[in-house]
Amino acid sequence: MDKQYRINEIFYSLQGEGRHTGRAAVFIRFSGCNLRCPFCDTDFSEHRLMTADQIIRRVSKWKGCGFVVLTGGEPTLQADEALVEKLHREGFYVAMETNGTRPVPKNIDWVTISPKNCFVNKDQKLVAYKLVTDKVDEMKVVFDGIHDPKPYSKVGTKAYLCLQPCDTGDNDRNQLVIQQCVAYIQKHPQWHLSLQTHKYLNIR
Repeated sequence: MDKQYRINEIFYSLQGEGRHTGRAAVFIRFSGCNLRCPFCDTDFSEHRLMTADQIIRRVSKWKGCGFVVLTGGEPTLQADEALVEKLHREGFYVAMETNGTRPVPKNIDWVTISPKNCFVNKDQKLVAYKLVTDKVDEMKVVFDGIHDPKPYSKVGTKAYLCLQPCDTGDNDRNQLVIQQCVAYIQKHPQWHLSLQTHKYLNIR
């Protein structure tokens, strides 16, 4: 029996964040994550089981854009080299957005790590974790004005460093976080501002 992947959704839009902002992309969102982040904006309550061939048939109608983003949730829980290879055969450049706590498939073209400062375990305690992903093309850190992103700046000279203001759900707090984020980048210009432009544009 062919392997089945738990897919939350597959859709065509523009990449709204990070180095590839504004680029047309097919998003394959995997269901499930190994962390519990309070600001997560993904609903994992529903998913559809799909084989790699079914996924390929779905994304092939957008193959003209040539760009696929594997996201989640945490895509490394399911995505593998076999799926990436089939996407390559369709002519897609394959990017992945991961929290960095698990190894990524070796044939991924672009890896964006979005580390989280902590997660809540079963005892509702904050637990720190270490990044284990070897390949890092982009480091995209959610900036909350509390945690210093400095430890994540030491990922090699080739990594593209992004700071993304945290959407706290409170407009006044968000404005403060944005101001702090801008000020931090001005003091540490190796970082680049990443905005969730899809939210400003009101697109997926």
